[in-house]
Amino acid sequence: MKMIKGSIVAMITPFHQDGSVNFEKIEEMIEFQISHSTDGILVLGTTGESTTMTHEEDDQVAQFTIEKVRGRVPVIVGAGSNSTQTQLEKSIKYSKMGADALLLISPYYNKTNTEGMIQHFKVCADQASCPSILYNIPGRTGCAISEDVVKVLSKHPNICGIKEASGNISYATNIARYLNDDFAMYSGNDDMITSMLSIGASGVISVLSNILPQETHDMVSSFHQGDVKRSLDLQLQYLDVIHALFCEVNPIPVKAAMNLMGMQVGGYRLPLCEMDSKNLLKLQRVLQEQGLCE
Repeated sequence: MKMIKGSIVAMITPFHQDGSVNFEKIEEMIEFQISHSTDGILVLGTTGESTTMTHEEDDQVAQFTIEKVRGRVPVIVGAGSNSTQTQLEKSIKYSKMGADALLLISPYYNKTNTEGMIQHFKVCADQASCPSILYNIPGRTGCAISEDVVKVLSKHPNICGIKEASGNISYATNIARYLNDDFAMYSGNDDMITSMLSIGASGVISVLSNILPQETHDMVSSFHQGDVKRSLDLQLQYLDVIHALFCEVNPIPVKAAMNLMGMQVGGYRLPLCEMDSKNLLKLQRVLQEQGLCE
């Protein structure tokens, strides 16, 4: 896990019409991703709507995914919580299930100071048997992981990286100083993949990959193979699609896109709901321009 490079899909959670988790569809999505060169699978992240699911559903999705992937690619499980104790319990549980890594978020809403932030991550990394990836997304949490915190935690033997989703290339460049063979950085923004790779990122944890897994993989692999132009060409080719996938709060547009493409992944759980009709038409038009839907 510490050496993973490439595109890791931040997988959506499909629902049946009655709102229950659609495990049959999860299996279809896993096979779709693996057959199109995805380098890793993340479940129970932001895109997976885990904050609207019960702990029991989280456990079922994690276990099901690990069993169906069968070690073909790494499986990362979102274990984050603003309660350090809850995050610790999830971290230990998913480690025992066989997760290859955990994604741990900064403590939203209650926030903390520098030492509290360090301990929030450290106690989980100390006790979980698989490595942890920090998740910096201050736009959602209101609580950024400071450069000083990254400097300290990058040296922890069981913390293997950071998903950087602030959209701030200056911050990303500053923390790139702490990257090494045991601590990687992953872009958390699909519109910045090539830019992040240029400052040392190992790959992306991607929403785009839900609908374009091969292309997202190729964007990263081309860069790592020295073909920076092809990586940039792919980044620019799909930029309008990426923007459309974030015209409303994630994962509303990506699930709508998957449904427009015939994947039948179902709807949402409140407070998420159907897209505004104008935005949906815009999304459909962009997908049509790329030949992704009728």
